[in-house]
Amino acid sequence: VQLVESGGGLVQAGGSLSVSCAASAVTFSSFVMAWFRQAPGKEREVVAAISRYGARTYYVDSVKGRCTISRDNAKNTVYLQINNLKPEDTAVYYCAADSNAFGQIGVRASDYDYWGQGTQVTVSS
Repeated sequence: VQLVESGGGLVQAGGSLSVSCAASAVTFSSFVMAWFRQAPGKEREVVAAISRYGARTYYVDSVKGRCTISRDNAKNTVYLQINNLKPEDTAVYYCAADSNAFGQIGVRASDYDYWGQGTQVTVSS
């Protein structure tokens, strides 16, 4: 499975940004998908995750209320939109896919089998 992120960039604090991730998998709907981020000197952390058909989502506390993860299984694509961006949202954002048979949403990097190359999101104050 190949994952390719797009949509990162430089945004002013308070603005919005959408990133997307296109997957090569024929059976995209069999994967739990997630967005992680990693800031310089920090560990990679989950931002949001979505179940195989989008019925369930998870958000880390720091983005709750201003972030939406969604997926379009017909397009093999998962999306992340963050509103009211803050400088602390600055990081490389990674798309990840988990092929676990039970469809459970994982929140650890080790739960995910496939990773994109990452896209830089920079929020200026």
